[in-house]
Amino acid sequence: MGLQNEIKNLASIDIFTKGKKDELFVGRPYYLDFDKAYLLITDAWKEKVGGIPQGTFLLAFYENENDKVNECLLLRVIKPAKLPTDNDVIASMVDYYKHNLKTSGENSQLDDFTKYEFSFSGLECRILGTFYKDGNREYFGADVENYYSAHNYIVYKPTGKILEKIVNFRDGNMSVGSNSDFKIGKIRYSSSCRFQDKKEDVPVYVNPNDFLGKRTALFGMTRTGKSNTVKKIIETTTEISNKTTNICIEASSSGNNISQFKEDGIPKYKVGQIIFDMNGEYANANLQDDGTAIFEKYKNITTRYSVLEKSGFKPLKINFFTNIIAGFRLICSFLSNESADYVKSFLSVDLKEPPKNDHSSYTRWERKKAVYLCCLKEAGFSEPENFKVSFKISKDLYDIANFPLSKDKASLSLNDAKKFWDWIIENKDDKFFTDYKTKNGHEWIDEELKSLLIFLTRKRNLDGTLVSGFTKLSPFKNYHTGSITTSFEKDIIKELREGNIVIIDLSQGDPILQKTFADKVCSSIFEDAMNKFVNTSPNNFIQFYFEEAHNLFPKKDDKDLSGIYNRIAKEGAKLNIGLIYATQEVSSISSNILKNTQNWFIAHLNNDDEIKEIKKFYDFADFCDSLIKYSSGNDKGFIRMKTYSNAFIIPVQVDRFKIKTEEK
Repeated sequence: MGLQNEIKNLASIDIFTKGKKDELFVGRPYYLDFDKAYLLITDAWKEKVGGIPQGTFLLAFYENENDKVNECLLLRVIKPAKLPTDNDVIASMVDYYKHNLKTSGENSQLDDFTKYEFSFSGLECRILGTFYKDGNREYFGADVENYYSAHNYIVYKPTGKILEKIVNFRDGNMSVGSNSDFKIGKIRYSSSCRFQDKKEDVPVYVNPNDFLGKRTALFGMTRTGKSNTVKKIIETTTEISNKTTNICIEASSSGNNISQFKEDGIPKYKVGQIIFDMNGEYANANLQDDGTAIFEKYKNITTRYSVLEKSGFKPLKINFFTNIIAGFRLICSFLSNESADYVKSFLSVDLKEPPKNDHSSYTRWERKKAVYLCCLKEAGFSEPENFKVSFKISKDLYDIANFPLSKDKASLSLNDAKKFWDWIIENKDDKFFTDYKTKNGHEWIDEELKSLLIFLTRKRNLDGTLVSGFTKLSPFKNYHTGSITTSFEKDIIKELREGNIVIIDLSQGDPILQKTFADKVCSSIFEDAMNKFVNTSPNNFIQFYFEEAHNLFPKKDDKDLSGIYNRIAKEGAKLNIGLIYATQEVSSISSNILKNTQNWFIAHLNNDDEIKEIKKFYDFADFCDSLIKYSSGNDKGFIRMKTYSNAFIIPVQVDRFKIKTEEK
């Protein structure tokens, strides 16, 4: 409760009485409008307040004894500004330099008046909004309702508790002091910290409700602190989830048209979290980030899945017989490097189900599906109990086939279906097939069916030359489960509805395998949430986390909005689905997803292309110079943060995620 009391105490601090300290005086504005303020400052004032790095927050108080105006402007330092007298000062400096006169230090040869004139400079600031009082309560508005003549203002640099209150002030009427606030780091203005390290740390808090059901982006070069920040977000979400005891698996009450939060800001149901771990750093301890795996801290509520069989992990397996497209996509990825022509022909077969009203295409698809499933059976894939395949046959074929087939449609076990297709190959020169080609203009055994039959019979060109055929599929049966009553998707959804953490370890799978499993899991969760929404059943919050998101998400110019990740970005809010994604490049992510993102965490970016992209959002243009400039090893975790309830961007040094909280 100590932290919560400390946060709540901030609400009682009066910016208008505590924010004006003579020792923190910075200067006065000489120009002011709705967006910008230009200040006159001196070297002595800058030194006294501990420097004014780019991004510093300043307060410009209205001070006119003739007016009772309880308001002040919040400023952010952008860059130096030109003064009207600068040309004269520069001319004087050049003149002194030409005469080789010493202009600084104890032995300066400047007269006192010239020293005084040379010490002044201008400072350009962005106006972020207005703090004002209505009665005894303080508010913040992210604009300027009215501005007065510049000479009426005096500017101070806030520090300590005043700065803490400013950076943690929530948008609108929600002030600091929420029961759900969580410390994520401290204020940091610059890469150099000569002055800052001597000052009291100013903590920065986030409200987990900013992330629940919303979209959050983390961008920055490798090893700049993105993963650590994601872990801090997971930590904050887990902490707020632990404050409620309700779980949301099945509920009879209507839940979509009412608030999902209690009056104190705590969610009504425990929050489920699923992490798609591309590098294995959340599921496994590693030397690079020793002791910072999410699983290590939350073992009791975490379930891990892997594409490989290994201790402590549940396997990611699908039923290849009931999930035909997903299974065939995996097989295609496994065999993508095969050079044999018959294998390439097999992999090019289209197994997607056509519309049923396209009778010809549907009939041919049923045949292809039946042969493909027979290949799986012969390769050792365990079939579901009482599994059968069905496909239409003509009356003429029914009359000559020596099998117990029903008229018009065969419904066979896979063993009997295999015998049927063997019979087809043995009798491929029968008059029936010759007449069929003459009548219809194409073979009954078309090219795609032929490719599948070669795989099934292991006869190249169906002429008796032996090939590996279906035996090439045998190594992949480890990814198959014969069960149709349970699947990893259902188990994952159950875990998430109970408010647990699920980690999908994709670090040892190839890209196609990663995408196949990720797409399938995301689609299943989305479909479950949509069904609950339609049936007016409550959805607890489920948070999706994607590391190396560029491997899964659609690219920048992808216009297809029907993909699962675009749907989560656009429709997830109403389903209580949150999306948190991290990657190196802003330009690698679909613009549709970017436009729906509310929370931003930006670390070091190393090229102008990425800077141009980030300038499109909020007021990150103010930080572009510093984002591309800083890249030292000491800058890990130096983030520019914009969250949903904060009206402006905050430069913050994110705390390191740790398994155990250090005692003070």
